[in-house]
Amino acid sequence: MMKVAVLGAHGRMGQQVCSAVETAQDMTVVARLDREDKVSSLRSSDVDVAVDFTVPDVTEDNVHALIDAGIHAVVGTTGWTPQRLARVEEHLAQLGNRTGVLIAPNFGLSAVLAMTFARQAARFFESVEVVELHHPNKVDAPSGTARHTAAGIAAARREAGMSPSPDATQEGFEARGMDVDGVRVHAVRLRGLVAHEEILLGNEGEQLTIRQDSFDRASFMPGVLLGIREVPSRPYLTVGLENVMDLGLGTPRS
Repeated sequence: MMKVAVLGAHGRMGQQVCSAVETAQDMTVVARLDREDKVSSLRSSDVDVAVDFTVPDVTEDNVHALIDAGIHAVVGTTGWTPQRLARVEEHLAQLGNRTGVLIAPNFGLSAVLAMTFARQAARFFESVEVVELHHPNKVDAPSGTARHTAAGIAAARREAGMSPSPDATQEGFEARGMDVDGVRVHAVRLRGLVAHEEILLGNEGEQLTIRQDSFDRASFMPGVLLGIREVPSRPYLTVGLENVMDLGLGTPRS
């Protein structure tokens, strides 16, 4: 049995993770931590993998504490910047142990597939934009999923030698969304939504829309359980669930 600790266990996602882990036949919850609990109290002899669904302000510190303890980490909290990821990579390299850290902007299998399809399609279309739609209680914008999607699209377009999407805007750039590596990303916050994303790709006379909808947090649990099972065999840092789904995308970030 894999021994799992859940950070943010009393939050909505944390409660869902606890339930999913306890239902799985090959793992069990051995620790449930909330805001006032110290991650440094965990020991690798008692915990195999820790799952972090906390808040952006504390998640990086949590991951560094888990690395120091030699505990594998599966992280669904958003707010990760290139600088934060670089610090985690450096920490793992300094210790030189076999600890694995999987940081996934989205654990929904449909969301990961949408991101993958978008990256594959992006080099065939002149224009591309991303729209993410979430409930109004979400604290970050644009979402980590949208940023990850845009970064993947941008990388694919650079590799294909494509020009930036055409845009003649001269005034009102604040209405054009955030520029993420040259890809415009728009964020909607609306009561009644959960988590949704549209990738819009266009050529002269045609449009491709890739849309993904998560209607319930239960949709993220198969991906979380997959991450828990895979992270012990993937030392150092892996960013994106697609890199543990055998989708033929090449070498994960490590």
